[in-house]
Amino acid sequence: MTSLMATSRLSRRYSIGDIDVGALTDISLCVEQGEAVAIMGSSGSGKSTLLNLLGCLDVPSSGSYMLDGTDVSSLSMSQMAALRRQLFGFVFQNFNLLARATAFENIELPLIYAGGWSRSARRERVAQMLELVRLDDRAHHLPSQLSGGQQQRVAIARALANKPKIVMADEPTGALDTAVSQTIMTMLQEINASGVTLLLVTHDQEIASSMRRIVTLKDGRVISDASSAAGQVGAAQ
Repeated sequence: MTSLMATSRLSRRYSIGDIDVGALTDISLCVEQGEAVAIMGSSGSGKSTLLNLLGCLDVPSSGSYMLDGTDVSSLSMSQMAALRRQLFGFVFQNFNLLARATAFENIELPLIYAGGWSRSARRERVAQMLELVRLDDRAHHLPSQLSGGQQQRVAIARALANKPKIVMADEPTGALDTAVSQTIMTMLQEINASGVTLLLVTHDQEIASSMRRIVTLKDGRVISDASSAAGQVGAAQ
């Protein structure tokens, strides 16, 4: 079976003046459809760089990346953007909501960009997403009128609006307190249980342990790739 995501010796280097900095070195990973994978590591370990490469937000310096049967290295920037819109939903630590747009309008935005949705179909889909994240009564509120947890739920709804195969979450609970973090993680786990592949960057061991697989980075290299306790429980059931 072909993996949904497969990298071979993926590396990313940056030039800062005369200095060549290696952010990632020889990353070889396979992710299957429906997996829940945490990417762990200390600050500067390469977590976000790896997520950006896997999510087609950046291009590698060397190595190969096959995504849903497509060789990403052969694509133009516009083709990568199209693949990104087709396959991915993104959730970020700082929510990245448009400040002057309502919750409804923020969730609708990816549907407008994707095209192919009539106005009535968009409205129906956004209503479904608001119901999913239990924010029906906040549809016309601006981000400034929502709590941090509510803003992150809007961000999750926006990520899911275009029916992605893969959700990428970069420290999605980093700006939230413990109780709200647990709510967000439960929501992400429910999304994964519906068949959506979930890749989550975190430095929090407790958050990572709720995923089925943990990939740990150090100095831009994978030092561990193993099933978590949650994954072992899931496999036993």
